[in-house]
Amino acid sequence: MKTEHSHNKADYIGILGSVLCIVHCMLVPALAFGSTVATHHAHNGLRTLDFFFIGINGLAVFYATRNHKSLPLNILLWSALMIFSVSLLFEGRHPAFSWLGYIGSALLIIGHLINLYICQIAPRLKVKIS
Repeated sequence: MKTEHSHNKADYIGILGSVLCIVHCMLVPALAFGSTVATHHAHNGLRTLDFFFIGINGLAVFYATRNHKSLPLNILLWSALMIFSVSLLFEGRHPAFSWLGYIGSALLIIGHLINLYICQIAPRLKVKIS
């Protein structure tokens, strides 16, 4: 018998959105390398994709935390979302923001995995988490 917590899909969407963002951030520069026209065109069109990733991850964090009682997990997910969002918005200003984006994505993935553990696996194993 499978038990699902109410925000199960939000965790999976958050993990998928963060993984896709990491893949996107690693592949686009590699594909556009050597072509200034492609890089300029890609950068203008990809700003919209940045906002898409921020929106998807924002909704996933909202739905994953809206009824959650774990304050540390809520803080982790919302802080990771802030790091992720700021890094995407300012990535063109300094190379450090690109690395911050990877950190934010990784923290989002970790937070959603912890949330899945707390809400799905721990109850099955009868692990008490306070």
